[in-house]
Amino acid sequence: MANNGRRSVKAKKGPTIGTGGHGRKALEGKGPTPKAEDRPYHKAHKAKQLSERSAAKRNPGARSAGAGKSGPKGRATEEVVTGRNSVVEALRAGIPAKALHVAIRIEMDDRVKESLKLAAERGIPLLETGKPELDRMTDDAVHQGLVLQIPPYDYADAYELAEETVEKWKKGHISNAPLFVALDGITDPRNLGAIIRSVSAFSGHGVIVPERRSVGVTASAWKTSAGAAVRVPVARASNLNSALKQFKNMGIFVLGLDGDGDVSLPDLSLATEPVCIVVGSEGKGLSRLVRENCDQIVSIPIDSAMESLNASMAVGITLYEVSRQRAAK
Repeated sequence: MANNGRRSVKAKKGPTIGTGGHGRKALEGKGPTPKAEDRPYHKAHKAKQLSERSAAKRNPGARSAGAGKSGPKGRATEEVVTGRNSVVEALRAGIPAKALHVAIRIEMDDRVKESLKLAAERGIPLLETGKPELDRMTDDAVHQGLVLQIPPYDYADAYELAEETVEKWKKGHISNAPLFVALDGITDPRNLGAIIRSVSAFSGHGVIVPERRSVGVTASAWKTSAGAAVRVPVARASNLNSALKQFKNMGIFVLGLDGDGDVSLPDLSLATEPVCIVVGSEGKGLSRLVRENCDQIVSIPIDSAMESLNASMAVGITLYEVSRQRAAK
């Protein structure tokens, strides 16, 4: 007998044992789909990388980053000048340097030869460095085999610089009355470099920059100053408004530059006194609190068709007028 006399057992009706929650994790997924440009094997990702490298090639000059800061990829970066033209110009300008890194088996041209010669004359260490390390130092900027390391700038203290200058003037150790320029919201290092150059040209005693939201002495500022940063001290103020109040207590008059001023530059009567000229950014101008702390707001007469002057240009014109009045005294 096929069933050996046994009766067949039919499946019991009702609920059966299923998978329960065993497959729940598999149904959770892996989150939102990344953007195409963030997927390493997508053509949009490669296009983004090419675009970034192209942007770096268009600006192969100085790249600024504070010592110990992290770059875009989380790597430690420092102040460097990159590219053959930028490096040789920086060395010609006398920018302080820690070392000149030269790529192994670099292809020589006149710029490389002059850079090596200038560095050797100044006693700057020459280091033969591999391309991967140069790429890391410059955060993959176009360096053309030359990288100049710049030491961090040693800022003076704004209050101490002003106090020391006033004391020297009172004792007759310096003939010109104290003359400073303070920057309010200036973020372009080229503006700072040009201002330093003007301060040096017109016998100024220092430039004051705030610690926050302000430009610092970068490689670009050094280069634009054409070496004047060696002669003119740049001081930092933890709070610009507090520093201006301290200046006023020392007998230094604070003059703000603005198109809508209380007095026109040719009519400035305080030029022969100790002064600190404050300049704001070209777009925003002087901030409200800084404006309130100024003894006078000075405007430069310009053609009505021109809305405003570049910050460094406005400072240069003002310093010339101050210098002219002091010479005529």
